[in-house]
Amino acid sequence: MLIFNTTYHVEEGQEKYFLVWMQEYYLPEVEKDGVLHMPRIARILSHREEGSSCFSVQFEVEDSARLHHWHQRQGTRLAGEMQKIFKDKVVGFPTLMEVLV
Repeated sequence: MLIFNTTYHVEEGQEKYFLVWMQEYYLPEVEKDGVLHMPRIARILSHREEGSSCFSVQFEVEDSARLHHWHQRQGTRLAGEMQKIFKDKVVGFPTLMEVLV
């Protein structure tokens, strides 16, 4: 089992809009495909930068091949939609982790 994590840096004042968009649009869209499971959003408390908040958005996925196909079918489109809405006020970077225990 793998965890697909994206850490987002969200400009101060955009947190509420970001979280609403994630909960009402992004997560439901991702779940429609059925490849990514167990969505979770967490606020990152360490490494805070002045003027922004950080969030971790995580999903479980069976293997990297399924994640790759999801990214081609859906991930790129959703990232583009986020870019159109938030522009440079939200910046994300992905991390793929393997569950060991």
